[in-house]
Amino acid sequence: MITRPAASADHDIPLRKPNLEFDATSIRRHWMNGNAFATHFFNGLNLVFPDGERFFVKAVHDHLDRITDPVLRRQAKEFAAQEGQHANQHEKYFDCLRAQGYEVDRYLRRFHQFMTWTNRWIPASLRLSMTAGAEHYTAVLGAGAIEEFDLLADADPTMRKLIIWHATEEIEHKAVAFDVLRATHPSYLLRITGFLIATIALFGWAFAGTRMLLRQDGISRHDVETQRRLALSRDQGRGLARIRAGVRAYFRRDFHPDEQDHLDLARRRLGELMPQFAS
Repeated sequence: MITRPAASADHDIPLRKPNLEFDATSIRRHWMNGNAFATHFFNGLNLVFPDGERFFVKAVHDHLDRITDPVLRRQAKEFAAQEGQHANQHEKYFDCLRAQGYEVDRYLRRFHQFMTWTNRWIPASLRLSMTAGAEHYTAVLGAGAIEEFDLLADADPTMRKLIIWHATEEIEHKAVAFDVLRATHPSYLLRITGFLIATIALFGWAFAGTRMLLRQDGISRHDVETQRRLALSRDQGRGLARIRAGVRAYFRRDFHPDEQDHLDLARRRLGELMPQFAS
């Protein structure tokens, strides 16, 4: 574990506009090392990001009037700007999937309806708790992408940039929703309830998207299982172990997202791939 010095918690959360071009003729259908399962797992996450991140922004924004700390207020606004840019870039990628022959709009409509229902009927405090929990997962996944940088070496270059850019910014703002929750609703029960709901929603919808895309590829269950095992063997199970460790950490009463620091490494990786964003 890399411990973050307390003084470094107040850092800028910059807005970057990468303007990535997702060319369906150059991006392979199975752009993640030629592995359909690994590719469509990331694609499944891509499908939930735009509406999901807009949900996160609203959940934090709904509590802005209760935030008195000027640093946290500033970071909440910077968080919203980054998440808005993530939504825009991931929606651009949807056109690439459509051009490659994937039917994704029915799934997107269903997920949008789910998000609309959630915003309407779930209390603001629970939506904020769900956001903090989901942001913990995106930070854990982002740290995995940063630490296992070499595993992306054979991925499509544009998608690699998308992953590392998004991962870096998830690491930069990973504590914002959590700190807003802690400042406005400091309840352990609420934090864990939102985390459990976020776990079911995030991975339930992401895996539903994964299965949908694999079915459209016409890949047999046997081949899917083979490719799943191959994807897991490439990182030797570290990804699942990292998620399990992240879940255990979140259940600690004294947990805080900043107790692990990947910020400098993430920004260095981003600068290697996208020199215009080098620190």
